[in-house]
Amino acid sequence: MSKPRTFVQFAGMREADEMLNDVDGYPHAFVVACIMDRQMKAERVWRIPYDLKHRLGSFRFSDLANLSLHELEKAMKHPTPLHRFPDTMARNVHSAVRRIASQYQCDASAIWADSPSSATIVRRFLEFAGVGQKIATMAANILVRDLRVPVSDRYSIDISVDVQVRRVFSRMGFVPDDASEEYIAYRARELHPEYPGIFDLILWELGRTVCRSKQPVCDKCHWCDLCAYAAKVDARYEWGKLETGRC
Repeated sequence: MSKPRTFVQFAGMREADEMLNDVDGYPHAFVVACIMDRQMKAERVWRIPYDLKHRLGSFRFSDLANLSLHELEKAMKHPTPLHRFPDTMARNVHSAVRRIASQYQCDASAIWADSPSSATIVRRFLEFAGVGQKIATMAANILVRDLRVPVSDRYSIDISVDVQVRRVFSRMGFVPDDASEEYIAYRARELHPEYPGIFDLILWELGRTVCRSKQPVCDKCHWCDLCAYAAKVDARYEWGKLETGRC
C-alpha cells in the first residue's frame, strides 16, 4: 500500500475522471458519485458529476450549495435522466451538500482529513442519506487503495459484496454458494484481518471480465490454480478425454 497515487479511471472518460481524481479541488464530486453508485453500470454513475457540471454550468461547491432541490431535480432529469432514480438521487445529493456545508465547513475532504481511522471514514459516509454499508466501505476503500488517502488503519474497510464479488468468492471455494453478505464479509476478515477490503477490486474485476456468470474464461484467470471451480472444470475436461480415448 506504499505505492504513489495513480490516475483512476472511474468513468472511462478523461474529463470526468480528472474531476473525480481531484479530491483536493473537487472532493464533493467523489462523494456525490459514491452516493449515486447503485443499480446502474458503474462507469455511467461515475460520470454524473461531470454531466451535472455541464448542465448546471458549474460544480463548485459554493454553487451547489445555492441550488434548490427543485433545481437539482430538474438538472438530474432534463433533457434526459442521468440516473435510474433521478428524484431520489437529487434528494440524496441535495442532503449531502447540506451536510458537507454544515458538518465539514463546505469541504468534503474533511471527511478523510488528518489520517482518521478506517472506521471513522466509513461511519462518516454512513451518515449521508442513501448510503449503506456497501457504499460506505466502497468509498473508504477507493480513498485508501486508489487515491492513497492516509489513514491510521484499514481494519474497518470491509469487502463490498455485490453479484461479482459473491460469484468469484464462491467459485474460488472461499464461501458457500448461498452465503449471506455477513458471512462473506466475515470470511474476508478472517482471511485478511488487517485489511478485509483488499479483496474487493480484484474479485469485482474478475467477475466483470473473466469469471462471468455464463461461460467463464478460466484459462485467462491469473488465479485459476487456486480456484475450486477451475479445478472442477479441468477435472471434467480430463475425464472427458479419458472417456473418448483421447490423450
